[in-house]
Amino acid sequence: MKLRHRSTEAAEADDALIRLLKRAMPFQVVSNELLGRIALLARRASYQKEETIYRAGDPADDIYVIVSGRVDHILEPAAKARAAVKVLGEGEVFGWAAVLRYHPLRLATTTALERTSVVRLNGKALAKLLESDPETGDVVMSRFATMISVEFTVPEDVSVPRRIGRGPAAEAAAAPAPAVVRRAAFDTTRLELSMYRLAQWLRSPRPYLMVVGYALFLGFWYLAVQVWKLPRFSEMPGLTEVVREWFSRDPTYGLSLYTAEYYQHILVSIRRVSIAFAVATAIGVPLGLFLGWSVRFKEYVFPVFELLRPVPPLAWVPLAIIMFKGSETPIIFLTYLASFYATALNTMLGVESIDESYVRAAFCLGARRAQVFLHVIVPGALPFVFTGLQISVGVAWFSLVAAEMVSGQYGLGYVINTSYTMVRYPTIVIGMVTLGIVGYVTSAGVRTVGNYLMQWRERELALGALL
Repeated sequence: MKLRHRSTEAAEADDALIRLLKRAMPFQVVSNELLGRIALLARRASYQKEETIYRAGDPADDIYVIVSGRVDHILEPAAKARAAVKVLGEGEVFGWAAVLRYHPLRLATTTALERTSVVRLNGKALAKLLESDPETGDVVMSRFATMISVEFTVPEDVSVPRRIGRGPAAEAAAAPAPAVVRRAAFDTTRLELSMYRLAQWLRSPRPYLMVVGYALFLGFWYLAVQVWKLPRFSEMPGLTEVVREWFSRDPTYGLSLYTAEYYQHILVSIRRVSIAFAVATAIGVPLGLFLGWSVRFKEYVFPVFELLRPVPPLAWVPLAIIMFKGSETPIIFLTYLASFYATALNTMLGVESIDESYVRAAFCLGARRAQVFLHVIVPGALPFVFTGLQISVGVAWFSLVAAEMVSGQYGLGYVINTSYTMVRYPTIVIGMVTLGIVGYVTSAGVRTVGNYLMQWRERELALGALL
């Protein structure tokens, strides 16, 4: 009787597990017979409230189906999800990195919000089992990809599922490999992922629209100057003249891609902007943080700040020459000015945009003033800080050109100014285009760092909103 009772309980448990799996989105199309075989892979586990189930960077071995309870699922920036935080409940699936082709490590950190029971399915074992019915297996993996990209808002190039193999070759591929082989395979898949992203970009309209935009601009330049010879354009250097001079091994005006002087001007300008930007960041960010954090400090400093901010850098030229000796320091100072104001002002606005309830909550939890500043104010202001830095590096180039036109013997601004006075019009355009390219690269570098940190910040803000 006891044996029969246990058998009945086991059968009921298996039926309940099959019904649970049937409700889970990836397995809704799977037959009951195959679900029964999948159920044999299942291992039950339970977690206490606030217990971490796994962390980002852990090996991705199992997928999880929630039997009861709730979990907090927080994706890392590497997942590039639009919504980084998701609360999951009964019947929902997480831990799907175990079925991804290019990501052997966890992309999220999950924590039980209450006592939670789950069913664990090994990802490799599940993929191997699905090979017995490849058509169904393909559908299951396709549903995993849809769930990851739609429900978890992860891009398609990240949510690429495992291949469902067919025949002995697939079984050989599923066999465990030595650590060195696994590492090499991981490196290969990273390369494959990069190529996949490049292919996706090439299949999108963006690169071709960009080419069309440049073609329209260059076409108008060519037609307006060299064909139509429109008023105000007839005296400008033509497109073919500029390109011929820029790519000439023996340039008429002495400056082209093949002359060392061209790169010396670029490097001098980059060095000046880098120094000015670094100094503006080192002074502007702390000043902006204190302006936003301390009311008393702001009352003393901000009126002077606002009085000086509208003064253009060119107005500082006489004083810069008087205050600083040599030819380099005044140029760097003039470049620093506009960059400093943009950085400090945006940082101050970032601090002021932080919800006061976060600060009060931190004080109520016993945090000291310095701890609130470091752990609430500084992270909270980061989005505005990096917005300010992107503006800052742009206006630094504006100021640099003005400063090099006034003083200096090298630099892109110097090239533009001297080319005008010596009637070297093609060289003016070469300097302007070069300035645009170099400025874009430096701005893109700041933007890349900022975007990475902003993904982290979006995750934190989303978590705060849930709490």
